Amino acid sequence: MSVRIDAWLWAVRLTKTRSVAAEACRAGHVKVGGVAVKPAYNVTPGDEVRIWIHHKETIVEVVDTISKRVGAPLARNCYVDKTPAPPPRELFAAPPIRDRGAGRPTKRDRREIDRLRGRNS
Repeated sequence: MSVRIDAWLWAVRLTKTRSVAAEACRAGHVKVGGVAVKPAYNVTPGDEVRIWIHHKETIVEVVDTISKRVGAPLARNCYVDKTPAPPPRELFAAPPIRDRGAGRPTKRDRREIDRLRGRNS
């Protein structure tokens, strides 16, 4: 059985509303098999769906197709989440911390901060 991609994204609770799912499809943020799809595209079990929403990419494999919205525990059984884990926070450099009461950075301090951040202006 196949179902529209916008209805399926809404039914399995990957988007809050069906119109948000349709808008994501029209904007090219939903891809099935690496190809951007329209809201009326029929998704079938076994398809890999990539959706870019809320500034992150979610990768899921369709296990079951449903067209009616169901509870969250049932919705989780309709897909397998293949989204890679985010990188650990230790890999990101901590921002430089100024001493309390040091006041505004001077022009020299600002230039050093920009140089450390990779901004050459």
